[in-house]
Amino acid sequence: MARRVLDRRALREQAETAGKSKQASGEASDPKKAEKEKAAKTTRKSRAKPSKSYKLVAMWGVFNQTMVQVQSFSYSQRAEAEKAAKELTESKKVPHFVQLVKQQVEVESEG
Repeated sequence: MARRVLDRRALREQAETAGKSKQASGEASDPKKAEKEKAAKTTRKSRAKPSKSYKLVAMWGVFNQTMVQVQSFSYSQRAEAEKAAKELTESKKVPHFVQLVKQQVEVESEG
């Protein structure tokens, strides 16, 4: 049995009349617009996360020859850091040195 040949012109006219009736009733004829409108209606605003504030703190670090930090001292304790490096050099027979290190520290915000 052979299939009946469809009249493309008649099908186009049916589609156009259906599209005009949708536009008259207020429906979007473009499926992409309809998806965007649905997505816009369903999305929620995300909650604002409290911002963390950081600051850099200068410290003195005692390092060995392979650049591994062995100890750390506050910035005002440079003499103690030099003394510790000298003691480690003498005791372990490996050169140790002092270098400035900047570390990021989280600051508690008020509120």
